[in-house]
Amino acid sequence: MKKTILSVAAVLAVGVGSASAADLPAKVYTKAPPVVAFNPWDVAFGTSVSSDYVFRGITQSNHQPSVSGYIEPRYNITPDLQIYAGVSGSSISFANRAAAEIDGYVGIRPTFGPAAFDFGFWYYGYPGGQCIDTVQGGGNLCPLGSSAIANGNVMKKDVSFYEFYGKFNYTFNDVFTAGAAVNYSPDFLRFGTSGTYAAVNAKITMPGTFFGSTGIGSYISGEYGHQWLGTTDAFYAFTALPDYNTWNVGVGFTYKVFTLDLRYTDSDLTKAGCQAITSDFTSNGVTSGWCGARFIAKLSADVTLGALK
Repeated sequence: MKKTILSVAAVLAVGVGSASAADLPAKVYTKAPPVVAFNPWDVAFGTSVSSDYVFRGITQSNHQPSVSGYIEPRYNITPDLQIYAGVSGSSISFANRAAAEIDGYVGIRPTFGPAAFDFGFWYYGYPGGQCIDTVQGGGNLCPLGSSAIANGNVMKKDVSFYEFYGKFNYTFNDVFTAGAAVNYSPDFLRFGTSGTYAAVNAKITMPGTFFGSTGIGSYISGEYGHQWLGTTDAFYAFTALPDYNTWNVGVGFTYKVFTLDLRYTDSDLTKAGCQAITSDFTSNGVTSGWCGARFIAKLSADVTLGALK
């Protein structure tokens, strides 16, 4: 008797469930769901202000604050292959009176899972320079009417140059990334000699909950590099420029599109070697302080149009 009651109850339960399901409104598709088209175009742009503009261990702004900005259109041939071009500008302070760096670059970024590559061409432009000679009005290096600086340093009017570069980054996980880069110029800063720079780098990204629910992210990163140089042309008196090592390490904090980077940078360049490379207009003509240890604070804002959609 009990088994019979249980069987009836089960049948009733199934019947109630079926009735309930039948009472639900049916999903009727009158047309196929919309397909979101793949837009291969994107544009990245940003701006920054820093307490000093240091390039491979050497200040480009006479240890003064520098502002910069860039715009970079991108085209994704596939989700794993991107080509790009860009223009950037920074305020500088060179011995030849150049006050701005205007760069142009183009490249390609193939990605294979966690391995990301970047190959390209970069042009460093320094407009507005003057030929700086040993004698005011022009000596044996510059045309008549040229300028001179008190410490006797000289510098060409145009020190613009270009480099070819290759970069590699490998993302091990959400926390750790490491990479390497090589840059080559056939005429570095118009010294009349080639220049090669090779570096390794690493970055540790803290978990997103490191600062709770504030939305603040953080990271630790560093780079170690070596710059190879050669012997200059006659303008710089066939000077043998020193090779040197440079390194930096810092911590950064991110919030939405903003990044605050606090960094220590240094090199093993002697003050005399620094003088030979920089033509420092603030030096005593023998040694330069443009290559020493430095703490740098940089605040930047970076946006991609794709991220805004």
